[in-house]
Amino acid sequence: MRVLGIETSCDETGVALYDTEHGLLADALHSQIAMHAEYGGVVPELASRDHVRKLLPMIEQVLKQAELSRADIDGIAYTAGPGLVGALMVGASTAHGLAKAWKIPVLGVHHMEGHLLAPMLEDEPPEYPFVALLVSGGHTQLVEVKGLGQYKLLGESVDDAAGEAFDKTAKMLGLPYPGGPQVAKLAEQGNPTRFRFPRPMTDRPGLDFSFSGLKTHTLTTLNQLKAAGTLDDQARADIARAFEDATIDTLTIKCRRALEQTGLKRLVVAGGVSANVRLRERLCEALAKRNIKTYYPRGRFCTDNGAMIAYVGAQRLVAGEHDDSTMRATPRWPIKDLVPPQS
Repeated sequence: MRVLGIETSCDETGVALYDTEHGLLADALHSQIAMHAEYGGVVPELASRDHVRKLLPMIEQVLKQAELSRADIDGIAYTAGPGLVGALMVGASTAHGLAKAWKIPVLGVHHMEGHLLAPMLEDEPPEYPFVALLVSGGHTQLVEVKGLGQYKLLGESVDDAAGEAFDKTAKMLGLPYPGGPQVAKLAEQGNPTRFRFPRPMTDRPGLDFSFSGLKTHTLTTLNQLKAAGTLDDQARADIARAFEDATIDTLTIKCRRALEQTGLKRLVVAGGVSANVRLRERLCEALAKRNIKTYYPRGRFCTDNGAMIAYVGAQRLVAGEHDDSTMRATPRWPIKDLVPPQS
């Protein structure tokens, strides 16, 4: 089955073609970073308008890349949520319109399920069951995964997501949007021993996260250095390193706990923050000695993309799921509400 995947949940337009027999055939991605950078963050109305401009030409681009025609497509999958409602509506309306015109089934899928299963696109995908760390600008969650749609939420952030904390810290440090990669880049120049920031909620049992206190600690440190007249470029780099180390240690500690709690030996790390090099190194170092294998999507599939939506959609469409005539756009959609395909 050949499935066209459409991703428009936030500030990236993603389109891909996935074949259940031959794998990923083609994919294209357009980032809106340059457009939103002027405003220091995503402007929802601008995001929606840009999806409208880019989506249909990108679908034609992907078909041409795969050397396929519209008649070769067997189904369409689109991101139904969570995300920005206007952006979601662009993908939903396009998918439903094309599906009706082409007389093929269409299915709205969960954005985070796409991230969760993005490593399945790799040459050596993980086998079920596994623990997944979903870590992005909007989500930080630990999930036990037994199969498609068989998800048990083990823990999540009670306030800021890790990626959100990275972005807010970047603003404090005067770094441009998007903040996460900028903090990581600055942290490379930092002294890892000058500051030690707290590892929130690691001194108590449980698998939930909290990053608002770490963010506040970062701001307090900055203000103290400003008041003392000692906030220079090196101090900013040292703060970036201390913040990144604290965040990564917190994620690593919680992952280790989740694996111990479930007894599983496979960890999937996905979402935008999974591209952080130091996070990957730290997890590898901490888990390799425990004989735990870690899986990541390739770099371009860490952030939002159409390939992960096409993959999830294909698995569920093959199992017989599809939308009725109603378009779905669900800005808030807990992953624990997902169920296995009812084949």
